[in-house]
Amino acid sequence: MTNDKMDLHALVGKTADGDFLRDMIGFAAQRLMELEVGGATGAAYGEKRS
Repeated sequence: MTNDKMDLHALVGKTADGDFLRDMIGFAAQRLMELEVGGATGAAYGEKRS
């Protein structure tokens, strides 16, 4: 039986544009985390409330 799934790390490592894909995935993950924290706290990234 063969494994039809390839993990993301292996997939990105096999492409010529691996650095670009890693940067894009990192950016998307960071943005999603910022939005989630902003939704939970009611403050935007870097915003200070007193």
